[in-house]
Amino acid sequence: MAMIRIATPDDGAQVASIYAPSVAVAVTSFELEPPTPAEMARRIGATLSARPWLVCERQAEREGAQARRLAGYAYAGLHRERQGYQWSVDVSVYVSEDARRAGVGLGLYTSLLALLAFQGFYNAYGGITLPNPASVRLHEAMGFVPVGIYRSVGYKFGRWHDVGWWHYQLRTPAAAPEPPRPFPAIAATAECAAAIASGSQRLRL
Repeated sequence: MAMIRIATPDDGAQVASIYAPSVAVAVTSFELEPPTPAEMARRIGATLSARPWLVCERQAEREGAQARRLAGYAYAGLHRERQGYQWSVDVSVYVSEDARRAGVGLGLYTSLLALLAFQGFYNAYGGITLPNPASVRLHEAMGFVPVGIYRSVGYKFGRWHDVGWWHYQLRTPAAAPEPPRPFPAIAATAECAAAIASGSQRLRL
């Protein structure tokens, strides 16, 4: 049994555990110290005030009882500070090492992108530290297209790294777009529930 749902700050510890290897042993993230559970809980709460943060939860047997464990998460972050960028977001997805190749990334992105379009965003961007063929495959399977590479933009573990950028068009550009709605304004709607369910259907856990 697995499902996608809206995250809560109570997910901070499990989200921090999933994220930590991308910081401590990989260049997937350019953070240098893994965030604490409390810091991750703070980030979840701050993000949800404006944009979606989703988790994929699965049911597992643990010491003879049913336990709910997170298999991954995805969220949308600010693309740039200036107001003219308000219709664009940066998106990220992280999958637990024991839940790879089970549709978790596809499911989370399916739900996330549907929610962002419903909110009124027009563009989603994904940044990938190169090389990372698995992440490239995921983004392109979702319909993202490459738009460019930042050469030697990040320094970690004693060397410089390139970051490629991929773009997903959420809506056809409008001449006079309305500002995107804050996520809390849509979180309880039927459309939000349908968007989340659309991603859950892609899970193979």
